[in-house]
Amino acid sequence: MGSINSRGGRLQLDFRYQGIRCREQTRIADTPANRKKLKTTLNRIEAEITLGRFDYAVYFPKSPKVAQFEMIEKRKAQARTGHPTFEVFTQTWFNEFEMTWRDSYRTTVRSTLDSHLVPEFGISVISGLDRESMLSYRARLTKKRGRTGATLSAERVNHIMSILRRIFEEASLRYNFPSPMEGIKSLPVPRTHVEPFDLDEVQTILETVRPDFKNYYTVRFFTGLRTGEIDGLTWQNVDLTRRQLLIRQSLVNGKLGPTKTDGSTREVQLSEPVIAALRDQQCVKCKHDLVFCNSVGEALSHNNVTKRVWYPLLNHLGLKKRRPYQTRHTAASLWLASGEQPEFVARQLGHTTTEMLFRRYSRYIPNITRKDGSAFEQLLKTQLNTTEKADQ
Repeated sequence: MGSINSRGGRLQLDFRYQGIRCREQTRIADTPANRKKLKTTLNRIEAEITLGRFDYAVYFPKSPKVAQFEMIEKRKAQARTGHPTFEVFTQTWFNEFEMTWRDSYRTTVRSTLDSHLVPEFGISVISGLDRESMLSYRARLTKKRGRTGATLSAERVNHIMSILRRIFEEASLRYNFPSPMEGIKSLPVPRTHVEPFDLDEVQTILETVRPDFKNYYTVRFFTGLRTGEIDGLTWQNVDLTRRQLLIRQSLVNGKLGPTKTDGSTREVQLSEPVIAALRDQQCVKCKHDLVFCNSVGEALSHNNVTKRVWYPLLNHLGLKKRRPYQTRHTAASLWLASGEQPEFVARQLGHTTTEMLFRRYSRYIPNITRKDGSAFEQLLKTQLNTTEKADQ
């Protein structure tokens, strides 16, 4: 039987729930009238406990005991179903699949589990989570702020939810329950802006950049290598005789590992400016394994290079601030604009199809994609000329 006590001149409820003594302090002054009102509330609480309808969070939403009783309920659910909690299952899942992932993806998954998913769903029974909880969580993610203070982007939210989807795909197969992620689509992501440099801008950049980085940016602009690919390029994968770079590895988080995708493993054909830059680089850094490195042969820190060389250079030249990745877009747009076949360009970039080329670069190369109306105009001109000659 519960009771109403006074503490510091304020009334306090004292009762037992699930075998645990609960004392909840109120801000209500200790008066006979208030005691009578609180007694009515206490009677209602005890009646709901007896009927099994009591929800601690309804009466005491800010109480620390809310989380305690939620955990108790989830442990009971686990005992009933025999299914593990989300935290236990995800650790098993991670251990079983991590050897199939690239190092960079393994790091991403571990960070996402520790920072987002386990704190949110850890104590929940894996089969007890539903679609509503997934949608609610995604909505909260879109309002969450990252390290920079900005809200998480749609792309970042999709990455988190995709890991959640993979977890539930495996759990639903093992424990025979419908995945709560079924039918939940990714958030729309704004198209990435492609802002390649034109050839005059490239020439100005290469004439102005620090001499020790001229070869580096020459190779970037005219091969379309990703940052990790050029930073991880070794001399053993430079074949000047065949005029090729053998892209076999990538530098990610300071470690050499596989390329971004299987399709990224490729041979890149070299133009004369790149050949000249690499030969010049041989004279400077041939004693080191990496083609581009610091003075002691260690890999470049792309963050440092971007902040100390790239952005200051663009600012000095009065050029719009653009990420170094735009050197890759520049190579693609220059190849296509010069008339190179899309299939060749796709192979140079490590794409398995030409679809991405036309989707990303079509507005910079209208003649290649026939989106300038010239083909239709030529057809009309030919047809009209033929008709006029027939009439004559």
